[in-house]
Amino acid sequence: MSTEGCLRVGQSAPDFTATAVVDQEFKTIKLSDYRGKYVILFFYPLDFTFVCPTEIIAFSDRYEDFKKLNTEILGVSVDSEFSHLAWIQSDRKAGGVGDLNYPLVSDIKKEISTAYNVLDPAAGIALRGLFIIDKDGVIQHATINNLAFGRNVDETLRTLQAIQYVQSHPDEVCPAGWQPGDKTMVPDPVKSKVYFAAV
Repeated sequence: MSTEGCLRVGQSAPDFTATAVVDQEFKTIKLSDYRGKYVILFFYPLDFTFVCPTEIIAFSDRYEDFKKLNTEILGVSVDSEFSHLAWIQSDRKAGGVGDLNYPLVSDIKKEISTAYNVLDPAAGIALRGLFIIDKDGVIQHATINNLAFGRNVDETLRTLQAIQYVQSHPDEVCPAGWQPGDKTMVPDPVKSKVYFAAV
């Protein structure tokens, strides 16, 4: 599970085996079991907190959008599977997350958070790390937010779409703010002028 130095995009995602809550049941999952699919792997600080449920619910509510793109979502915190289950069984109006469309993974030994370099050692919890892992198990995108502010599901989806586009069109690159259907550019001193001339 250990990594050499800092984990970076372009590296293989550290594999892990852990207990997760899936459809209100405990299951053992391995990251490598998802090979062949894209994975949104996101870390959050703790169950039964404040910003965390807004993110977890937002990803669950948009799950079908990710599924259409051959992508699975995994949420991870240092809580036990029992805490995850209790939170899922709590109503959203009471601060719970309710039924979710993806697994919540228990990282109670803090091995996964450590491997992905998102563990805040002083607090003993994970920062808001998010990794987009491609179907070959390679990290294509990584962001880390501090504890007090949440992430944007729309931006995660857009980034995933850009990754998938350039992987299927290796002679093109996506400019800033690219959305599906927008123009791309060819990374060439001459050919790129076609894009800039049209802007």
